[in-house]
Amino acid sequence: MRPVRPLAVALTEGTVVLDGGLSNQLEAQGCDLTDELWSARLLVDEPWQIEAAHRAYVRAGAQVLITSGYQATFEGFARRGVGRTRAVELLIRSVELARRAGDAAGREVWVAASVGPYGAMLADGSEYRGRYGLSVRELERFHRPRIEALAAAGPDVLALETVPDTDEAEALLRVVEECGLPVWLSYSVAGDRTRAGQPMETAFGLVSGHDCVVAVGVNCCDPADADRAVRAAAETTGKPVVVYPNSGEHWDAPSRGWTGGATFDPARVRGWQEAGARLVGGCCRVGPGSITELAALVQPGRTGHTTGETGGTGEPEGPGRP
Repeated sequence: MRPVRPLAVALTEGTVVLDGGLSNQLEAQGCDLTDELWSARLLVDEPWQIEAAHRAYVRAGAQVLITSGYQATFEGFARRGVGRTRAVELLIRSVELARRAGDAAGREVWVAASVGPYGAMLADGSEYRGRYGLSVRELERFHRPRIEALAAAGPDVLALETVPDTDEAEALLRVVEECGLPVWLSYSVAGDRTRAGQPMETAFGLVSGHDCVVAVGVNCCDPADADRAVRAAAETTGKPVVVYPNSGEHWDAPSRGWTGGATFDPARVRGWQEAGARLVGGCCRVGPGSITELAALVQPGRTGHTTGETGGTGEPEGPGRP
């Protein structure tokens, strides 16, 4: 069932549940994500696996599906010999796959087209550092063609996610003003600063004057850092807050693996809601089982389940939302 309300309206009426990590669900389904394109490879080779992963999160209770476009870039596809026209088709496919999974749910499910940072294309963990040595204008030129292609596919919202610094946020905000779609802006943070070291309040403040931004917040960060970020985002902007941290484990880019223990607890959602969060979910290594628990807390009358789909905690092959 297609959404009958804009997402911005739903956010004024209550809390909306996002999905969890795409890569861990794909690996739980047996997908090989060792390719440099990570899950974007499946847009070419096994799109049905992506749709199955989306369906797993719908069954778990997710109300928003974030597409598989995080690493899908013209530059990344070109390295695989995929031309520009075909790359546009694949970006559109990322939205269509999520839309099909949502339409089959029999309830409102919004589709958020993922716009990952420049660093995701580099496939070296740069989105956990930022400061790529590019100007804001150069970052605009990188993001514009992909955002135009995704906007043409008709998602309900654009997810500007795992943004590591204010330069990239500024570039993204300039570009999305041209596309006519609502967006959310979500930083990756460490402690009380962006990954590039800017104060969170400064970073969140960039959305001032951008009416297209329906929510601002953080993703792919430690759950404890998310706790403080939600309050900072709400107090700085007055907008609804989006929050979807990872499991609490830490990505080691050189070894391409996760270290440490998981600290994601769906019960944290109570504190997030009190602080101003209206879009809540999980990122890397947060699977359907956790989303089911979170959805039950947010909307006690609605229960999700993962029957027929594995939740999985398989190790993803990249950071952000691979």
